[in-house]
Amino acid sequence: MSHWLLKSEPDVFSFAHLKARPKKTEPWNGVRNYQVRNMMRDAMSPGDLGFFYHSSCPVPGIAGIVKIVKEAYPDHTQFDPSSEYFDAGSRPEEPRWLMVDVKWEADFKTFVTLDMLRADPALADLLILRRGNRLSITSVEQAHWDRICELGGL
Repeated sequence: MSHWLLKSEPDVFSFAHLKARPKKTEPWNGVRNYQVRNMMRDAMSPGDLGFFYHSSCPVPGIAGIVKIVKEAYPDHTQFDPSSEYFDAGSRPEEPRWLMVDVKWEADFKTFVTLDMLRADPALADLLILRRGNRLSITSVEQAHWDRICELGGL
């Protein structure tokens, strides 16, 4: 099993939104980065766990845990001209963009803020803390996973 960190802007789609969805499940759509698309396609598997990270907000951080419940499949928003994620160059017979389905798994007792992540020496080499890293999904090493779960109260 692999571990991930998935970023979303909470005013667009938050951890609370996911928890409120039917079956607490939602497609993780709108990814428009080839490196992230390839991770979803080649490395993510149903059963993998991920942190749900709120980004681009007053207090960024990790709200809880999600489970990957469906392997990568074509993101329908790339074909919808009314979608902000529309890609005129992508064709249904050769889709360019993929998504996975995620399911709410657990709330953190403590919201793990970006400042908390930065302040913890055990997380110094966590991928999202590296300068210039703007990927919406990153892998998380087991030691980092365990430490962040501890910070979150799990």
